[in-house]
Amino acid sequence: MDIELRLLTITDGYDTYEMLQEIPEYENGYANRCHGRSFEDYKKWLVKSENNSRGIDLESWKVPQEVYWLYIDGKPVGQGKVRYQLSDLLREQGGHIGYVIRPSERNKGYGTILLKLLLEKTKNRGIERVLITVLNHNTPSIKVALNNGGIIEKENDQRKYIWFNCRFANK
Repeated sequence: MDIELRLLTITDGYDTYEMLQEIPEYENGYANRCHGRSFEDYKKWLVKSENNSRGIDLESWKVPQEVYWLYIDGKPVGQGKVRYQLSDLLREQGGHIGYVIRPSERNKGYGTILLKLLLEKTKNRGIERVLITVLNHNTPSIKVALNNGGIIEKENDQRKYIWFNCRFANK
C-alpha cells in the first residue's frame, strides 16, 4: 500500500474536489465547506485555505490551519486539518486536529493512518500535547483516537476531549 499525506495547494485538482463531493457538508462535527459547491468555488476555497494556513483573512475565532489530503495508492481517501494553536472555541469544539475519511473508503483503517500522520505533523512542530474533540456518538472516531494513543481526559453530554502526548506518540 502506497501512503502519502499531501499538503493542500492551490493547484489541487479534480480528484480532491470529487472526494469532497462525497464527504457530507457537516458530519460528526467536521465541516466540509466544498460539498455541493462548483469546481470554481472549490478552486476559490483552495486559495482561501492556503491563505488561512498563513494567518491571512482569518475569521475572529479561527487560528491558522493546514489542510492535508491522505492518498492511498494514488487516490485521495481523506482530509485532515491541523491547527498548531487553539482559540477558546477550539478548546471546546475542534481541538488541534480534525479528520474525515470519504464514505466509500471507510472501515479500512485509513482513519487511524491519517490521524497518526497528522499527529506526526504536530510533534514535528514541537507540540507536546494535542487535543481532539469527538462527539460522543462518533464511536469510529473515538476508536481511531484511542488506537493512536489518545486518552479521554474529559467528557460532557456532547463530546469527549481526547489528549495525545506527542513526545511519545507513534512509537
